[in-house]
Amino acid sequence: MIRRVGTDTSKFPGAADLGAIGTLEQVAALGLEGAFFRSAFALSPTLDAGELSEVTDAAADLGLYLEVGVAKVNPFATPEAPEIRRLGEGDYLLGMERIIRAVTAAGITELWTATANYQFRIRGLYACDRFRTDVDWADQLAATAKVLERLAPLLRETGAHLNIETHEEISSFEVVRLVETAGPDAFGITFDTANVLVRGEDPVAAARRVAPYTRSTHVRDVALHRTDDGIGRFLAPVGKGVIDWGALLDELDRGGATANLSIEGVIGMNAEMPLYVDDPRWWAGHPDLTADEFAVVEGHTARYEERARAGTAPGLDDLRARVDSDEALAFITDSAAALRAALAARVPTSTAA
Repeated sequence: MIRRVGTDTSKFPGAADLGAIGTLEQVAALGLEGAFFRSAFALSPTLDAGELSEVTDAAADLGLYLEVGVAKVNPFATPEAPEIRRLGEGDYLLGMERIIRAVTAAGITELWTATANYQFRIRGLYACDRFRTDVDWADQLAATAKVLERLAPLLRETGAHLNIETHEEISSFEVVRLVETAGPDAFGITFDTANVLVRGEDPVAAARRVAPYTRSTHVRDVALHRTDDGIGRFLAPVGKGVIDWGALLDELDRGGATANLSIEGVIGMNAEMPLYVDDPRWWAGHPDLTADEFAVVEGHTARYEERARAGTAPGLDDLRARVDSDEALAFITDSAAALRAALAARVPTSTAA
């Protein structure tokens, strides 16, 4: 059963100034139960064994779970992370190995990774690496699978799982295939409940697909609204968007997911990402997506717009407004309260069913 509610620290207000232990203390003070650091360098810039142990000891003393990220695994995206290559003295995989060995030696074994990036400074289809024209997405996935194959022996040796995120550029179908091919004994899934909607997926159906391999999460809700680009996906606190949390949590439990619930908040904006549903290139880029599943997304969009017109949910202008630090913190605490209410309201679902 999934019970512990924590937060991703990359969107936690003040985390950079607080440092890792200060962030853990603040997380605990808010009544949260764990922390998901996107980068191991946030725990120790030099991956110093003593510093890493201090952080893991602090988390244990505070009763917090601790999860950490490694680096991207799509070799066509790795040039955007030169610090990993520097760590490996020019060898990107060696850099990843050094991170994995350092954090697992400190007792952290649930490790995050993702496949590519989203360029918020670029507007249009090509902001998403899925639609690059210099390398097809299928070739990016094939290259990623080779990287996973090379990392698998190290993960098995160290007892770690490298959990691939349902990031905004990749579908849940594709993440499942990567994990099943590379081996669920070494790989898992970080289920981001909001990103699957960028790929036109019903989050409850996506939860059903990823549940058997879900070992960590990024939890947030979604507002959907028609825009000049198609359908805009915006982030929302849990319970304020379109996701049916009871049904989603049921699917995770039914499928045997073992993950903590790490709320990923917002910094500065609600992270609008368009679904370019009026562009045939967008549809051609989603061979797994069915009309029935996309119809669920269309229904969510229509119902959210009705709420916005009625004044019971933020409209498009409000969704696009800047988010200050107080609102960013409230996003996390409000989401935690809503998640706990959803958990408390549920009847436990047997994984044997």
